[in-house]
Amino acid sequence: MTHPLKTALVTGATAGFGHAIALRLVKEGFRVIATGRRQERLDALAKEAGENLLPFKLDVTDLAAVKALPGSLPEGWQQVDVLVNNAGLALGLEKAWETKPSDWEQMIATNVTGLVEITRALLPGMVDRNAGHVISLGSTAGTYPYPGSNVYGATKAFVDLFMRNLRSDLLGKQVRATNIAPGLCGGSEFSQVRLGDNQKAAAVYEHTKPLLPEDIAETVAWVLKLPPHVNINMVEMMPICQAAAGLAVDRTMDN
Repeated sequence: MTHPLKTALVTGATAGFGHAIALRLVKEGFRVIATGRRQERLDALAKEAGENLLPFKLDVTDLAAVKALPGSLPEGWQQVDVLVNNAGLALGLEKAWETKPSDWEQMIATNVTGLVEITRALLPGMVDRNAGHVISLGSTAGTYPYPGSNVYGATKAFVDLFMRNLRSDLLGKQVRATNIAPGLCGGSEFSQVRLGDNQKAAAVYEHTKPLLPEDIAETVAWVLKLPPHVNINMVEMMPICQAAAGLAVDRTMDN
């Protein structure tokens, strides 16, 4: 069963970017499958968005559930035209030799394996229909290293190269692939999750005007509105209060 409105699936829709993207896409005329781990938040989002949003509990690190996703969606919602790979997280700012291996494992499981597996689950349908769009949320951390970013930055560098290679694989197909890489962004749970402390998280944004989830949602909406022959490979965006810091130099070493 097909539906006249295009269907978008947004991962990590229970807060932050995903919440804003889901609401914006409903406003733009999409039917949205909003996924996440917290059912109560998905239900609240559905109440806010209306009948064109389907709450669907899904943990992208549950690989069995992800692989079964195409057949698990309700009738009428199984043709996914747009996949927004938003689910992701950063954990800790410790140096590589001080960090918890479990933090690294969780970031890789979510930011890399989860993203790859859900893309693999839904991409064949897009290719068969010769239409679709995969949008992944990367980060400027995938381009510009900083102390404590170690595995988090590496996972976002993976997202960038995965999406570029995906575009190469899709040559000759009418399926688009885009990486959106934001810099400093507030208004989400990102820093609270990363630092585990609300005061430390708030300090990240003191005296700044960071990007907001609505800015990311605006960018997703813009990319999707472009003519179908236009593919935006990558969008790197920062607030004007941020810039690449340049190379670091240690000046404490003896000559």
